[in-house]
Amino acid sequence: MIELDARRLMCPMPVIKTQNMIKTMAIGETLRVSCTDPGVMQDIPAWCRINGHLLLNTEEIEGEFILTIEVAAE
Repeated sequence: MIELDARRLMCPMPVIKTQNMIKTMAIGETLRVSCTDPGVMQDIPAWCRINGHLLLNTEEIEGEFILTIEVAAE
């Protein structure tokens, strides 16, 4: 699993950083994104649906939002 630290970044940067990281990954790999902007809880799942990636898990721990994505498309 690859980790992406997008904490302290505001929209749209967490989505852009996620997109750029996924472009470097192979199908089937997983990415764990850590964010502090609550907007990612809507933005990243929508981005995954549009781009064909699988959102495996979302969680909030003490103001930090963690999303796990499986790369499912190129």
